[in-house]
Amino acid sequence: MSRPTPFHSRTGPLCHGQSWANWAGFLAATTYQPDHLHEYNAVRTGSGLFDVSPLFKYDIRGRDALVLINRVSVRDLSKCRIGQVFYAAWCNDKGMIFDDGTIFRLGEDHFRMTAAIPTLSWLQDNALGLDVAIEDVSEQFAAVALQGPTSRDMLQSLTDVDLSGLRFFRCTDGKVAGAPALISRTGYTGDLGYEVFVRPDDAESLWDAMMEVGDEFQMLPAGLVTLDLLRIEAGLISIDSDFMSVTQTMFPVQQLSPYELGLDWMINLDRGFFVGRDALRHEKAHGSRWNTVGLELDVTVLEKVYAEYSMPLQFPYTAWGSAVPIYLDEPQKHHIGRGTSGMWSPVLKKYIVIARVKPEYAKLGNLIWIEEMVEAHSYSIPARVVKMPFYDPPRKKA
Repeated sequence: MSRPTPFHSRTGPLCHGQSWANWAGFLAATTYQPDHLHEYNAVRTGSGLFDVSPLFKYDIRGRDALVLINRVSVRDLSKCRIGQVFYAAWCNDKGMIFDDGTIFRLGEDHFRMTAAIPTLSWLQDNALGLDVAIEDVSEQFAAVALQGPTSRDMLQSLTDVDLSGLRFFRCTDGKVAGAPALISRTGYTGDLGYEVFVRPDDAESLWDAMMEVGDEFQMLPAGLVTLDLLRIEAGLISIDSDFMSVTQTMFPVQQLSPYELGLDWMINLDRGFFVGRDALRHEKAHGSRWNTVGLELDVTVLEKVYAEYSMPLQFPYTAWGSAVPIYLDEPQKHHIGRGTSGMWSPVLKKYIVIARVKPEYAKLGNLIWIEEMVEAHSYSIPARVVKMPFYDPPRKKA
């Protein structure tokens, strides 16, 4: 049975359609407004407020904290300074992805990891012989993500921390609406944004303070449907859509490596041992099965398909996250991959897809074909391989 987050006394009455999903055992609003596009537009033009409390959170402390975090991550965390946040991924011995998330360096020997799936026992297994303490602090902190172009000004009105000095992927302690908080310049929307972590007892007062000033900054509470649209535009992968954790499947065909998910930029093979290093070295030397790419569909062809049924052009109203076949040719003779997440982007006015294709077809500008079902008939729609992120406003890092 799903449990309420520390914000539920506030989010519950605001969720007009009572549309909820289970996120890590907690109730998470899928939409607040009757139409999720109101929430989406708020994030892209003002701000959106997301309850992200269900994230798993683990504190790693002790003399060997860095040793452990470097042992489990494909990214070199020795380069992470105090007050910095790294996006990272971790694998099993075969180099297949376990999960991805953020790692905060809060002190010389103190890290905090956020994850989408339970990770405590795996951390403990890898900590054998190390002088380190691992604590599941998931329920010791409630969290919100304030995202959008007005997020800095709005949050600044509630804190005495100088946010102009808080750089992209940095964090700091401070007070927000009078409550002790960890403020980080992070998010899952590809826009300017912050995440704020507070004790559960301060959750309601934090939410109330943000809602009180929200109108001034064109802010709305936003749910998971909107978050999915935003992260696709940002070219950010999602577990259960773009990949499965090795803990979720025993079949090698369903397991993926960081290389295959486009995370090669974070992999450092030249440092000391980390879990999966040898397998990833082998993969780099011999090649990967897949590349993750962005696609833009030719909607003029899709429009002609709908015209065959005397129907106007139609786009998916929400994001989709399922396997959609991709072919080298229009007759669908040569299967080369799958679309994993897709949407019609309201801000870009484009039909965009995150996809997984064989490496030889991943070059920017390549023309390939993706299957679309219209009135129970299969059609091949041309699509171009494009650079991700699809949407990358300068303010994100400014």
